Amino acid sequence: METDGQDCVASWWDMVVRNLRHTVPSCRGEDAKGKDRGWYEAALQDGNPIIVYLHGSAEHRAAPHRLELVKMLSDGGFHVLSVDYRGYGDSTGEPTEEGLTTDAVCVYEWTKARSGTTPVCLWGHSLGTGVATNAAKVLEEKGLPVDALILEAPFTNIWVASINYPLLKIYRKLPGFLRALMDALRKDKIVFPNDENVKFLSSPLLIIHGEDDKTVPLEFGKKLYEIAHNAYRNKERVKMVVFPPGFQHNFLCRSPTLLNTVREFLSEQWA
Repeated sequence: METDGQDCVASWWDMVVRNLRHTVPSCRGEDAKGKDRGWYEAALQDGNPIIVYLHGSAEHRAAPHRLELVKMLSDGGFHVLSVDYRGYGDSTGEPTEEGLTTDAVCVYEWTKARSGTTPVCLWGHSLGTGVATNAAKVLEEKGLPVDALILEAPFTNIWVASINYPLLKIYRKLPGFLRALMDALRKDKIVFPNDENVKFLSSPLLIIHGEDDKTVPLEFGKKLYEIAHNAYRNKERVKMVVFPPGFQHNFLCRSPTLLNTVREFLSEQWA
């Protein structure tokens, strides 16, 4: 079901919300057939928890591994709002760090305005973790901390992640390579500073990472957890779960324990 925003003030709000896909909990699948946008918006208040999913840098919201995750969460009783940022999928515009962050803030605020008392969780994967913590920091500064934050395969910041990206390692010894890479990131103002953002958050934070993730190695997730745990006043709000080999970067959704891990964390934090 595609939903579009009717109350958004600026045109980019309309664009962002038009590029949401709302997947209801599978237990409500039959009820949803043939329903209009109004029904879907009202369904956000049915008490089933809501996840706003922010995907990684490749492809779009309908990539096969992302659909697997959405199905798992839907079968587990979650509403899932998947968004294609500007410049992704059928969204127009050019992707920038500021733009992607603005899109995520818009989607979260749009969802909260329609969810009533139902909690809303931001879930970011890979690059989406940078978008998620950027958005969470913006909302924290507004006095509206997100209800919960899940970071799947997070990095510390995009500079470190880029230097250590497997496909780029073969170029690291080339003269001027690192300087050229850093100059390019600096020129486009790309940072996605997860390591700095988590120092300013108060929302429940769950970090999940695969032991055999070669795209964003586990060491980055562990480092981010350490930073967050040290910074949070309420240590019980920060948790990290490491998954055994077999799921790599994109397929934690295939772990038989992922759903229970997420449900137990959110239930504890939202009790």
